Amino acid sequence: MSEPEVLCSVDARGVATVRLNRPHRNNAYNDAMLRGLLDGVGRLADDPSVRVIVLRGNGPHFQAGADLGWVRGVSAGDAQANLAASRLTAQAVCALNEVAKPTIALVHGSCVGGGTGVVAACDVVIAERTARFTISEARWGLAATIIFPHLIDAIGLRQLRRYALSCEAFDGEQARTIGLVHEVCAPGGLDAAAAPVIEGILQSAPQAIAISKRSAMHCAGAVVGEALFEQLVAQHAERRQTDEAREGVASFLERRPAAWVPKAE
Repeated sequence: MSEPEVLCSVDARGVATVRLNRPHRNNAYNDAMLRGLLDGVGRLADDPSVRVIVLRGNGPHFQAGADLGWVRGVSAGDAQANLAASRLTAQAVCALNEVAKPTIALVHGSCVGGGTGVVAACDVVIAERTARFTISEARWGLAATIIFPHLIDAIGLRQLRRYALSCEAFDGEQARTIGLVHEVCAPGGLDAAAAPVIEGILQSAPQAIAISKRSAMHCAGAVVGEALFEQLVAQHAERRQTDEAREGVASFLERRPAAWVPKAE
């Protein structure tokens, strides 16, 4: 029997670890991983013994964005199936963003597409210096609309306009410079770098942390309202079913340039 796509555990201190667990697919998400993340965060949010949630990826990479094979299958479905897939994706990221418990993302390897939205939705992000980040959806004819609110909170509109349009890769140091990451460390140093942050949280009062997080987010307008949520979900789903998106996903899966890439002279 295969392991679940998301593994959750809680230690004696109340430190919960959520591990993305599709290492054979570089932790690219599909519906099972999204449901596992949404359900896992929900259970941990309701567990009074949990003081902090640490998110990390199994295998060589943190998270490789959407599984484009799964995306291709979803895009072949009807409009309702596509809306459901986009809503599930948005719900999983919003759950991380709004959970009352503090969240820490520990990033190694690649953090691609939706993975950047996941880390932007966390309270604290620590990355290995060699980690590689990409907001890559436009490269494949897709659009990252449902994670834009979280990325704007983290890096600002100016940086998002660069990296969501160029789909450039950037390392942990650049991620810290633009605000996506709080701290960088040497490869293999994530646990040591996270230890003082976790200790600081454990020394703070749980209810005071919860109200501080919620109040700060409301003051900053960082909670996604229902109307905006539905608008972004609809845009995300509609884009997946365009000819451009189908060509982009096919080009990735067939390991060839997309039709819009200029041919060499």
